[in-house]
Amino acid sequence: MSIATFGAGCFWGVEQTFRTTPGVKDTAVGYMGGHAENPTYKEVCTGSTGHAEVVRVEFDEAAITYERLVVLFFELHDPTTLNRQGPDVGTQYRSAIFYEDVEQKAVAESVIERLEDAQRFSKPIVTEVVSAGQFNRAEEYHQQYLAKRGQTSCSMPPSD
Repeated sequence: MSIATFGAGCFWGVEQTFRTTPGVKDTAVGYMGGHAENPTYKEVCTGSTGHAEVVRVEFDEAAITYERLVVLFFELHDPTTLNRQGPDVGTQYRSAIFYEDVEQKAVAESVIERLEDAQRFSKPIVTEVVSAGQFNRAEEYHQQYLAKRGQTSCSMPPSD
């Protein structure tokens, strides 16, 4: 099994989509990219720990490629908004790909380059591509949050 870690704003809906993707064997939500040791959700929400909300994806490379997961990641959120997804604002909601090795880094950068060249988004992609650090698993009530509530996606209020 291989590991991929993505930050795409609030982790509940992103986790639900990855969890139900063929080839994905397991998911966990948590925090990565910060400086505090063993941060809690409450601490991460203050923005003071430097962590992003992330989804850690365990996948079978024989069934789904890392590149396909990266492409899916870009379909799940707006990678052009800095430290924001919809109504959620703060560094914990930043768009980030946390790579495990140089191959993952190269794939992530290649996908971004292709999306930019194709002008897939009307604004530049601001997604960070950074080395994976310590994954801090979120509290249990966050794991498979939507599935536990019988929901398949987060509902966002209409924007003004």
